[in-house]
Amino acid sequence: QVQLVESGGGLVQAGGSLRLSCAASKSIFTINTMGWYRQAPGKQRELVATITRGGSTNYADSVKGRFTISRDNAKNTVYLQMNSLKPEDTTVYYCYAKTVAGNDYWGQGTQVTVSS
Repeated sequence: QVQLVESGGGLVQAGGSLRLSCAASKSIFTINTMGWYRQAPGKQRELVATITRGGSTNYADSVKGRFTISRDNAKNTVYLQMNSLKPEDTTVYYCYAKTVAGNDYWGQGTQVTVSS
């Protein structure tokens, strides 16, 4: 079992920035990929960004150039730096982890609200 604890959500004005953090309960080296997804009410959960153990990153087109995913292996933590936020970025953001064994885990979600 891997527990993921998110923090950093909140309310920000359009054009502002937020940084989300996700702390894993196990060594990040037992985890193959970590990332962030988001889900608006009535919509499917969508990928925001992922980062592999080797540091390769992948971003949704809608956030490229604005969001940056990174990881601190010593702290078993992944971050999502979100700049130039838009009202359409408003939703719940979920941390995700896939272990080396192939199991998927999700955090409880953190709300991000961008006011216009």
